[in-house]
Amino acid sequence: MPYITECAVDACSYNVGNACHALAITVGDPPHAQCDTYFVTSFKGGDPTTTGQVGACKMTDCRHNVKLECQARGIAVGPAQEAADCLTYSPR
Repeated sequence: MPYITECAVDACSYNVGNACHALAITVGDPPHAQCDTYFVTSFKGGDPTTTGQVGACKMTDCRHNVKLECQARGIAVGPAQEAADCLTYSPR
C-alpha cells in the first residue's frame, strides 16, 4: 500500500504535523478524488507511531489505479475541490 507522504489538511483529526496517522485511507467518491477518511473532531486520532497508507481507491479513471488499488509510490493529500483531495490523482 502506498504511503501518504504529506497531508496539508490541518483540520483532519488524523493529521499531526502534516503527516497522516490513519492506518489506511480510502480515496475517491467520483467524480472527486477526495479522502473519504477525512474527519474533523475536537481531538487527534490515529496511530501516532505509523504513517497512513492508501487502503483503497475508488477513482477507476486514475492512471495509478489497478483493480481499485493505488499503485503510486506515495500520495499527497491537500485542499482542492473538496476539503481533502488526493493531489496525486491523475486521470488516464
